[in-house]
Amino acid sequence: MPDKTHINAPGTGMQVVETPEEPNQDGLRRLRIDIRRALPDRRLDKYLAGRLGEMSRTALQQYIREGAVTVNQRIVKPSYTIQTGDVIEMLLPEPEELVIEPEPIPLDIVYEDDDIIAVNKQPGLIVHPARGNHSGTLLNALAYYLQQQGQDAPSLDDLPHRDEKFRPGIVHRLDRDTTGIILLAKTKLALWRLGRQFELRRIQKAYRAIVHGQIDLDEDVIDAPIGPHLHHRERYAVYQNTGEQLPPRVKSAVTRYRVLQRLTNAGAIAGGFTYLELYPKTGRTHQLRVHMSYTGHPIVGDKTYGGGPIYQSQLDGKADAAYGPIITRQALHAAMIEFQHPRTLKTMHLEAPLPEDFLSTLRALGGE
Repeated sequence: MPDKTHINAPGTGMQVVETPEEPNQDGLRRLRIDIRRALPDRRLDKYLAGRLGEMSRTALQQYIREGAVTVNQRIVKPSYTIQTGDVIEMLLPEPEELVIEPEPIPLDIVYEDDDIIAVNKQPGLIVHPARGNHSGTLLNALAYYLQQQGQDAPSLDDLPHRDEKFRPGIVHRLDRDTTGIILLAKTKLALWRLGRQFELRRIQKAYRAIVHGQIDLDEDVIDAPIGPHLHHRERYAVYQNTGEQLPPRVKSAVTRYRVLQRLTNAGAIAGGFTYLELYPKTGRTHQLRVHMSYTGHPIVGDKTYGGGPIYQSQLDGKADAAYGPIITRQALHAAMIEFQHPRTLKTMHLEAPLPEDFLSTLRALGGE
């Protein structure tokens, strides 16, 4: 008979009986979890991601949708709320062991102490390993950085994680081509308290962006719900706010913006540009990019949401040529973050200077 383990599942608050079985010859493993006592509002995908650890939540969501994970012998949604008495059964592939190798990628450390580290992320750097990107990430760079600090410094494996083991220290994220301040936690206390501040919207952030066109108002608030795009898997879209309850995967999203400078050197590019400061009140995926596209002023270089690159040929009035690239990635920079230090409880205010390609773009467009 297979062993039954985890009568009190560690770290979950749930009371369960877990029955593992040996992998089949085809490499699949079976696991049964009997929920003796469930916590309120615990999603199936989140629970399993934390419980299994070595498998990503995204992968688990796909297995749940395909019926490889069932509850009471029924196929359910990843968002299913676990109930006392549920029987969760899984037939899953053996997980690949993911090792985040140290890589000598330069890091611009803005601030560091025993609890947190703040990095001014460069463009083109993915934050953590994901689909086909198991190297060249911020975490690979962080692993190398910590390795160089000596024996008394923690290693990447020592950093805390929440749902997924291969995202140690991750509190929040920035897109690959978005530059600027990103916080990482070095202790469980920091991870929990910073995560809580993000959840309660107590962390203040300011971004800088260059967008297409001249925005009418010098300052305004964009209040437009965001959810997955209906036709493009990697994109998000604004949904009409009717005042009724939003669908489960559509979340409220609020962004305030302020015009810093109107840029008039547009050459062959119609409409000119606007240099903005953006203040997200919520933290939805791609929020700033989606909201600016929704206003008709997409972020420069953001090809996913309608923004185009800028070439010197365009500024020279030669719309049919393409020479002298000025900026081809999205012109979005996380310039400032303000939060309560997780241990001292003091207010921390950190800033990251604009990267050179952003500054040179401003100068080329007649800005600062």
